[in-house]
Amino acid sequence: MGALTVLSTTASLRATLVDAAVLVAHLILYPTGIAQERSLSAPSATGSAARLPTEGRAHPPVLLLHGFVDNRSVFVLLRHSLHRHGWRHVEALNYSPLTCDLRSAAELLGRHVEEFCARTGHHRVDIVGHSLGGLIARYYVQRRGGDARVRTLITLGTPHSGTRVAPLMSAHPIVRQMRPDSDVVAELALPAPRCRTRCVAFWSAADQVMVPATTARIVHPDLRAENVHVDDVGHLALPVNATVAAGIREALTTSAAARPDADAISVA
Repeated sequence: MGALTVLSTTASLRATLVDAAVLVAHLILYPTGIAQERSLSAPSATGSAARLPTEGRAHPPVLLLHGFVDNRSVFVLLRHSLHRHGWRHVEALNYSPLTCDLRSAAELLGRHVEEFCARTGHHRVDIVGHSLGGLIARYYVQRRGGDARVRTLITLGTPHSGTRVAPLMSAHPIVRQMRPDSDVVAELALPAPRCRTRCVAFWSAADQVMVPATTARIVHPDLRAENVHVDDVGHLALPVNATVAAGIREALTTSAAARPDADAISVA
């Protein structure tokens, strides 16, 4: 037992140090992601959104959604990984750090999904959401009819059952909505019959922002969901970890059905 405790402590320390390094690197990149992606709203000469080529239909378009007080720069490595492996249409959406209501953010996401579909010629998209971004996307899918447009939703370190971390930050309304006793979390626990979106939740025991860590799992009787455990990956490292990126690519390419409460995949 003593040896196991030492190994667990060492792994936790390593994950914390990696998260700190990721934070430093991300602070350097952060200014590059402040502006919204031009292609998300760029009109053509006729005044309508520009139509993208439709090659690569084997992969639906992918929309990336960042976490609280973050921006699209967090997805630089994941985006490169997807492009390198054949995904042609990958875009990241910024929502304002001043956003105070998750429901409003979900409505904004819905408008961007419609626009993305119109430009790419695809009827459905895949979404990858980190932390709060995953919760916004799940609310859109489960409570705003987004399952008609979203084929696969992948969440990374998302507080599906609410997180108890940093109670002092609850002065911010959207942070309160991520608490276990929030109305939003209660809504997501309501029945969701016939939800068509497949959900894949990546979670890690080393994630110190998710308290408890298992809150990043999706447990809902009506959702077709898989929970993917990754070893020794901290909260900030989830969007930049190579093993997680490989798991995301696998999840986006597989069409296998999952049991609603299955921990079907374990990534070492």
